[in-house]
Amino acid sequence: MSDSISTRPMTRREAIAAAAAFGAALAWPARFQYPPTLAWRERRDAYPQGVASGDPQPDGMILWTRRPPTRGTTARRLRVEVALDQEFQRPYAIANATMSAESDWTCRVLVAGLQPSRPYWYRFIDEHGFGSRIGRTLTAPSSDDPRTIRFAFVSCQNVQQGACNAYRRMIWEDARGAPDDQLDFVLHLGDFVYEVVWYPPDRPRGMYARRLRDIVRYPHGEKHGDFHVPTTLADYRALYRAYLLDPDLQDARARWPFVCVPDNHEFSWKGWQSQENFGTGTIPAQTRKVAANQAWFEYQPARVARPGDPADDRFQPPRVADAPLLEFDENGLGREPGNLAAVGSLTVHRSQRWGRNVELILTDNRSFRSEPLSNRPETAAFRPTDFPAVVSEDVTEVLDAGRAMNDGQPPPTIRFGGKEVPNPRVTAAPQSMLGAAQKAWFLGRLGAATAPWKLWGNSVAMLDWRTDFQNLPRALGPRWPTTGYALFGDDDWSGYRHERREILEFIRQRGITGIATICGDRHAFLAGVLSSSLPPKAFEPVAVEFVTGSISAPGLFEAMQYTVPRKHPLRPVYVYDPVYDPSTREPAQPAINVSIMHGVRASLALQRTGHLESAIAASNPEVAPHLSFVDAGGHGYAVVRADPDELAVEFVCIPRPINRAGRANGGPIAYRVTHCVRQWRSGEAPRIERTDVEGQLPLVE
Repeated sequence: MSDSISTRPMTRREAIAAAAAFGAALAWPARFQYPPTLAWRERRDAYPQGVASGDPQPDGMILWTRRPPTRGTTARRLRVEVALDQEFQRPYAIANATMSAESDWTCRVLVAGLQPSRPYWYRFIDEHGFGSRIGRTLTAPSSDDPRTIRFAFVSCQNVQQGACNAYRRMIWEDARGAPDDQLDFVLHLGDFVYEVVWYPPDRPRGMYARRLRDIVRYPHGEKHGDFHVPTTLADYRALYRAYLLDPDLQDARARWPFVCVPDNHEFSWKGWQSQENFGTGTIPAQTRKVAANQAWFEYQPARVARPGDPADDRFQPPRVADAPLLEFDENGLGREPGNLAAVGSLTVHRSQRWGRNVELILTDNRSFRSEPLSNRPETAAFRPTDFPAVVSEDVTEVLDAGRAMNDGQPPPTIRFGGKEVPNPRVTAAPQSMLGAAQKAWFLGRLGAATAPWKLWGNSVAMLDWRTDFQNLPRALGPRWPTTGYALFGDDDWSGYRHERREILEFIRQRGITGIATICGDRHAFLAGVLSSSLPPKAFEPVAVEFVTGSISAPGLFEAMQYTVPRKHPLRPVYVYDPVYDPSTREPAQPAINVSIMHGVRASLALQRTGHLESAIAASNPEVAPHLSFVDAGGHGYAVVRADPDELAVEFVCIPRPINRAGRANGGPIAYRVTHCVRQWRSGEAPRIERTDVEGQLPLVE
């Protein structure tokens, strides 16, 4: 929903309307204690994708399963039972629902009329008596509940290239925790699936040092280079079905309610609005965007709105045709009718109060964004050569702001590589990540929030991770083409700097406090404070940010470890290669952490001396005054604890999840580290403090 979800319990009439709006059947508490279904017997094979719950409120949530035809048996009706106990001796609510091939045999049920802040158990039974596994879910606390809120946030699970050991560790720890220490829900910030799929025969050597699992073959699909992408609804559905066969992911969805937003890979790797790009130019893909949205809606139990007749619980895809975007509004949104229909076919942004202490605000950061700078052919002249995985910060600032640069006086040329290069965006409007309508909604929700902590579920990060290639020793060889810093990518908020500044200035001018952005996408752990600018410009933090490492997708350090040649003069900036000692066989380590936190001279000193202390002594203090922690090679998850006065975020990092651990605890932990921030007053700068460390942090002081 686009408005804040009310914390007042729904009446039955309201629940019926809400169920229709969310495309779900309705389960309501029974007026009498009905007996459990005597014919029920568990048949997990009949429900191969398991069960799930999502978007809990104080009085209910959405329940989900998939019951496809199997072994010659087709079920068209399901009964869902909700109970106060795992044995279903105290049943509480029931509902009947239908399903068909039109929704890929998925079933969504809105349960309402429940009690706040308590666990419930649920199961599905078909007309043949075949039952699903039993799922556990939890309702949210009421808006006046002062209890501490505790949840995990995750992102970027690539099941083809890695294992979901992080979920197994999360389950193991939660099951052994005291009730007050257990998780209330899991916030999934996107890349739930990866639509870019390598068929193992096309890449027999795998990805880096990872083997490629043969998890899905698209019924239709399209090949680009050596990878395949979906082109139809059948393709996207096949992808979700394959991912949800993972036992660790399936067990996590059966244990907690998930709150989900999509990122890019639910639609397309370099996708924006309804367009795709695979490195050879923009491809119109309105039909694929609608198909991606429909598959997401069918497989995620979320309170999201879709167009069409509210009395019809199916997703009703708008009729669109693939067409180029030729005209844009002032925020970069393509006016082509099919594009507007495609991006409008699912409304993901929504907010919810979580007890007295938390307002959770979620945005869609892909469907309305302007075309990324890195995709645009006119910006190709500004891409640095000889410097892997970076762009110029000062050039990005100019290109992103367009005609708004320098208070409406953009430079006609940009100095790059010793030359004055014409500014191709001197008359263009600034880039937008959120689009006009969603941004207005977001700022309105942020300004109206009254909870001590306003947590923005922001699928892509705002913190700049940068380094000072302008300070490279001349003797090293490569010359950085500008006088400013290098950014590690511009696909997230680092490339939408004008709108990021607008949001942070809104926070500063309104005196809003207690804002933390909770992010994924970067396949790295980061903690820091957010400022509209960094040194050598003004540094005035107004909010905090925490970014989680990926569940399993490879990160920047791993990519650099295997793609930057050992003889490349800049490899020490990315990778620390210890002197080979056959007795220890010390592995390569993420020197990029040092480069981001302390600058290139620090990482060069590390490679030269082998001592982190020597690297820190060469630190440039202006590189990262905003950062408290960086691990560009981290995998795992993050746990948030929010009480009225303090927000604590624990990063739980696991070893690189190349293979499934196969152990009840998900395997060992590489490290865990907790950062805390106390509430701050208007006009004060937030401060992050590291409070607990367990294990060895990877090249982090």
